[in-house]
Amino acid sequence: MNIKIPKGVSDAARKGRQLRAEYRRGGTSVGMNTARLLTTREEIPLAKVLHIAKYFPRHAGDNLQQKNPPSNGYIAWLLWGGDAGRRWSEKWKRWHEKNG
Repeated sequence: MNIKIPKGVSDAARKGRQLRAEYRRGGTSVGMNTARLLTTREEIPLAKVLHIAKYFPRHAGDNLQQKNPPSNGYIAWLLWGGDAGRRWSEKWKRWHEKNG
């Protein structure tokens, strides 16, 4: 099953990529690869969406409120789709848990 990447998720990932390029920090190579994928707005496998959902609970406390200048945690959060990515991926996680 493939899932369409929403515009808000793609926009957040694009902003994360721009901030990472500007500040030359924040996120990992995995985060950058995820951001590249999310900015395509194509359909991705449900398994990848579930993988994305695992990121957010682990990093919800990573200094996300520091936006000017952006913290490393804030940049990384955006690379994974930001708040929109969290809502979207967790929605699919709940769906998967219910429907398997």
